[in-house]
Amino acid sequence: MSEDLKAADETATKRRLGSAYWRLWTASVISNLGDGIALIAYPWLASAITRNGLLIALIAVAQRLPWLVFTLPAGVITDRVDRRKLIAGMDVVRFAITIVVALVVLVNEASLPSPSELATGGEVSTNTFVYLVLVGAALMFGFAEVLRDNAAQTILPAIVEAEDLEKANGNLWGAEMVANSFVGPPLGSFLLAIGFALPFFVDAGTFAVAAALVFLITGQFRAQPVEQQSKTIDWGGEIKEGFLWLWQHPVLRPLAIVLGFLNALGMMVFSTFILFAQEELDLETGLFTGVFGSIGEFFGFESVGALIFALLISGGAIGGIIGSVAAPRISARIGSGPSLYVTMISSSLTALVIGFASRWWVAFLMFAIGTAGAVLWNVITVSLRQTIIPDHLLGRVNSVYRFFGWGMMPIGSALGGLVMVVGEAIWDRPIGLRLPYFVVAVSQLLLFLYAAPRLTTQKMEAARAEGIAAHESAD
Repeated sequence: MSEDLKAADETATKRRLGSAYWRLWTASVISNLGDGIALIAYPWLASAITRNGLLIALIAVAQRLPWLVFTLPAGVITDRVDRRKLIAGMDVVRFAITIVVALVVLVNEASLPSPSELATGGEVSTNTFVYLVLVGAALMFGFAEVLRDNAAQTILPAIVEAEDLEKANGNLWGAEMVANSFVGPPLGSFLLAIGFALPFFVDAGTFAVAAALVFLITGQFRAQPVEQQSKTIDWGGEIKEGFLWLWQHPVLRPLAIVLGFLNALGMMVFSTFILFAQEELDLETGLFTGVFGSIGEFFGFESVGALIFALLISGGAIGGIIGSVAAPRISARIGSGPSLYVTMISSSLTALVIGFASRWWVAFLMFAIGTAGAVLWNVITVSLRQTIIPDHLLGRVNSVYRFFGWGMMPIGSALGGLVMVVGEAIWDRPIGLRLPYFVVAVSQLLLFLYAAPRLTTQKMEAARAEGIAAHESAD
């Protein structure tokens, strides 16, 4: 085969997304199925070992703290190693951590309260040992997640063409959302009803399968060949190079700042959401609970609370499917700038409605709307970053971006727990549980006023065109 035909064949394969992409896609979907199981299992476990809002928020702080302290070094590592091996290796680490948690839960299962006691917000004495294990596991899991996720986003431009990134990301985000929010949570609730430790063992298994699939992807996925890399790592210099590149970019800088505040505000409400749902959203009665109660009785479950909580979380999957399919069309019709504005305004409104809600199905609908906006944001901004950042800087710049975007999460988690505790102390516990939603609703509107003049369609599309031209000239 001639070189021209070979190149054409490789281009056609890329245009079809290719087997490497679909292996990565499958691995991501399977690991996100485990993440969906964990969405139910970990909060339910946390609420079984303490009812203190600040202590529960600190578990979320521990998991997100690595995004603040380790994101920048992780970018340097990602740009110097084979990204495929890094993804698979971190899945193996996450498998090991989750197995440890599963074994600890199994040993202590007899001392944990029943699902019916938790679903009605019953009193729980803090189990210090299990709590400390959970905090430690969350922290270590977070470090592995930083490396894994950074490598996963930076490997995609080496697998598909720049013109196909929105399609590839849309497929990936949509499938991940279904596994994470639609299939995983109900499965997690059923496993939880069978045994407290079972969902953790299944979650660990998904990481093992995902690691094996990523190892099956062939090829080298380094930003630079080993022989072109310096023998010693100038951590400060390499981090500084990525930081300056992002900070001097007229679009990436405001994007990173806005994402940071969006994520902080999101974690303000999510960090204590399990308590809000159990105590304020009436998980045991109301719409559809009779149907789910019958299902629960058939399977021998004593409480439908975990199942209703799973269904509530799964509301995001509906929005995720809609968002992943509609994102490219919405962006093309109204522009990338207004698409991001829709996300911010809808996030404010959904937080306000949930803050007043007393029925779980209202929160279910708001989750669907909010997640559709989140997927719309992700499809547009991830594809934009992958297009405009040079490949040799992609890991570092992406890590700096995530330092802003995800590093704010532990701060938001801590603030959420603090706002709840302060509200409870000044007024009462129901107001304390609802107060973070009202704070978030107002704050997101203020964030929109900052973002609107800085993230216009004209500015983002100009940056995209410049990035595509730079990639083509480099090739």
